[in-house]
Amino acid sequence: MKGHVLLITAKAPGKLYIAGEYAVVENGFPAIIVALNQFVTCTVEESEDYGSIVSRQYTENSLHWRRMGDEMVFDNRDNPFHYILSAIKITEEYARSMDRQLRVYHLRIDSELDSEDGKKYGLGSSAAVTVATVKALCEFYQLNVTQAQIFKLAAIAHFDVQGNGSLGDIAASVYGGWIAYHSFDRQWLAERRHFLPLPELIDLQWPNLEIEQLIAPDNLKLVIGWTGSPASTSKLVDKVSLVKVHDQIEYQTFLTESRDCIQRMIVGFHEGNIAKIQAEVRYNRGLLQKLSDFSGVQIETPTLVKMCSIAESFGGAAKTSGAGGGDCGIVLIDGGTNLNRMLSQWNDNKIEQLQLTVHLIKQNVTQQ
Repeated sequence: MKGHVLLITAKAPGKLYIAGEYAVVENGFPAIIVALNQFVTCTVEESEDYGSIVSRQYTENSLHWRRMGDEMVFDNRDNPFHYILSAIKITEEYARSMDRQLRVYHLRIDSELDSEDGKKYGLGSSAAVTVATVKALCEFYQLNVTQAQIFKLAAIAHFDVQGNGSLGDIAASVYGGWIAYHSFDRQWLAERRHFLPLPELIDLQWPNLEIEQLIAPDNLKLVIGWTGSPASTSKLVDKVSLVKVHDQIEYQTFLTESRDCIQRMIVGFHEGNIAKIQAEVRYNRGLLQKLSDFSGVQIETPTLVKMCSIAESFGGAAKTSGAGGGDCGIVLIDGGTNLNRMLSQWNDNKIEQLQLTVHLIKQNVTQQ
């Protein structure tokens, strides 16, 4: 391709969980997740001799690499790019299966999901960077992929690195908007990865996987508060998973009630009924408080409790988002509400409103 440099750019949005946290890590259990208008952007530029991987967030750790056959050979191994490298590995494995010649390129990552001064907001940057990398390389290698195939490639890449989690944040980054996500059987995936060719695995129906895009009522407003303290989702999920062995009855009750709550909330979306959606947000918060009590895992920090109580006093339905332990809380409130006093009280309690809106991706409506 002398004289013409191929340049591809793809982006993937961050996400926040609305409801269904913790339960969604179990096979087939649902959650509601929303994609937000902050993005990870991946740029792939063809190169002739050596390639590089550079992130604006990790400038001191850029990687250089060469091709040795179909293998990528790196100059240095100590790097923060595990999700990017996993996404490259899986997408190139898929490209090879489609008879594409692997090429050399410079890959650049730029993320808006953390603040300029390095604050972590908990918007799912590892999922978004995985999706953006998969999307960019699929386009670079001219692979004609659907959203469902992008989801599965990115889910495999992310799961290979993290080893736990529901992969719902991958779904939000692929599909955008508000989604109802039922997690698939990760044990099934782990077993089949050993003996099924990737194209066959991607085209199979994955057990329990359901992704439905929801339409929010016109006057439903999402307000996001950040508590100033980051949290580690995988560590919190690991702690809860230890407890489920000892408190099986309570844990199963939590799962059943969470599933029923999310299903009622989905009906609220279908009906465009804000009051019903808000009621289930509050109910879900109560379930997470019970889970916190019997697991000993702190889901609501004192700042998150304060954030929720202030929002509730102004008619909002509020709860933690994601694993809790810090990061963000969400409020679903009638769009006609004057939020100035609520936000002023948040400010007094060192709670920062994140200026984010829902990001819609126009494509297929429902995918399984």
